[in-house]
Amino acid sequence: MEIKKTNADDIETLIDIRLEMLRVVNNLPEDAEFDKVLVDRSREYFLKGNQTTVIAIDGGKVIGCASLSYINLMPTYDHPTGKRAHLMNVYTNKDYRRQGIGKKMIELLIDEAKSKGCTEISLDATEQGRLLYTHLGFTANNNGMVLNLK
Repeated sequence: MEIKKTNADDIETLIDIRLEMLRVVNNLPEDAEFDKVLVDRSREYFLKGNQTTVIAIDGGKVIGCASLSYINLMPTYDHPTGKRAHLMNVYTNKDYRRQGIGKKMIELLIDEAKSKGCTEISLDATEQGRLLYTHLGFTANNNGMVLNLK
């Protein structure tokens, strides 16, 4: 099993694993189709977005993915670089879960965020993922608020 950072050559693989992940987390059938806008914007984001994505590969089959989106905010006392990251799309195929693959992907992304000067990684956790994130040192944060604009 190999975990690697992706590049433009991996774009179709990234789209495929992202759509697999979206089907699973949204309880959609395997043949569910997605809006062209979602697919096109995902492709654009992977190619041009300020992000790092990793994939896990076993015997030529992509079995997992995880992404960090980088955010530049005004520097603060606690975050003097203003560089932060948001972890998302952490996914491992059901046949490969509970083998440490998600942990390895996230650890690689944590190291990447550190190398880029990020002072914080945030995420939106599912109940299923909370234990993994806690083991990696993430803590619950009740300081913020959100306004949903959709």
